Amino acid sequence: MDKAAFSIGEVVKHRLFDYHGVIYDVDPFFMGTEAWYQSVAKTCPPKDKPWYRVLVDGHDSETYVAERNLKHCANKRINHPKVDLYFKSYEQGCYTTRTLKT
Repeated sequence: MDKAAFSIGEVVKHRLFDYHGVIYDVDPFFMGTEAWYQSVAKTCPPKDKPWYRVLVDGHDSETYVAERNLKHCANKRINHPKVDLYFKSYEQGCYTTRTLKT
């Protein structure tokens, strides 16, 4: 299992579709369904590498992205309705996670 190249709160840019987002969850490998992979993951990214759940900038959508399709993006604030749900602040180009109470 590979170590994730990106972390929760990091701002990224999709290499193919050119959108920005912030990572709010990391999976060590693909954890979706085979049907989703076949219908959505057209470039057939590896399933055994990390995948990320991303809040998409300027939309209310979220996406699930393979590590190879992301690159780091410095100093970009993300406009998404759920940013405040997952993160408490934006400092030095990265979002700080909110502590969830149980």
